[in-house]
Amino acid sequence: MRNKSNWDVVKSSAYKALNPPVTLLQKTGVTPNVITTIGFIITIVSAIILIVGAEEGSRGDFRFIFWFGFTTLFAGMFDMLDGQLARRTNTSSKFGAFYDSVLDRYSEMVMFLGICYYLVAHDFFLSSLFAFIAMIGSIMVSYIRARAEGLNIECKVGLMQRPERILTIGFSAIVYGIVSYFAGDFKLEVSWLPFPLFENISIFTIPVFILSILTNYTAYQRLRHCYNQM
Repeated sequence: MRNKSNWDVVKSSAYKALNPPVTLLQKTGVTPNVITTIGFIITIVSAIILIVGAEEGSRGDFRFIFWFGFTTLFAGMFDMLDGQLARRTNTSSKFGAFYDSVLDRYSEMVMFLGICYYLVAHDFFLSSLFAFIAMIGSIMVSYIRARAEGLNIECKVGLMQRPERILTIGFSAIVYGIVSYFAGDFKLEVSWLPFPLFENISIFTIPVFILSILTNYTAYQRLRHCYNQM
């Protein structure tokens, strides 16, 4: 039996913390598929927040990204609740798992759509490109697992799985908002660069850049894992 990693311990603690709301949902009779749908709708709201910020907000207005991060993490909580509720009520089904997986993919694409839209609108073109690359990596991580499991190969390896991606995006957005609220605008500029070396929004865009690398590396890890299994 393998030892639990730090991430396994964090996930286990998070699931325990969700026991009270799961118990409450169980009493209401709501189904796991309804919880999945609500989480997806909240993700759409998070993307709308960024689109509104792109159209109505100024370049240095941190509020939209902050509330996007908060809403993204809130939607992620529903992604954990549906599975817990299904197990607690013994209502797990093949279609439920399939439906959850499909909406997870839609949720990620909608989330990255909002991010790219916001960054392009405020002239963070390079960061928007990395966000798009991160989206490609995220979708490929999920696709490789689904394709592998269709060939009866378990494929859950890799650094940047869905929970890690959501937490990275959500927390970095919230931290960016908090730092900007208390510290105000700041920039670190270098004369020979056409853009600031570091500014407030870098707290959000640097993790997006890291995601663009690690999601695609995770896809490579899974591809190599499948090669070894085959």
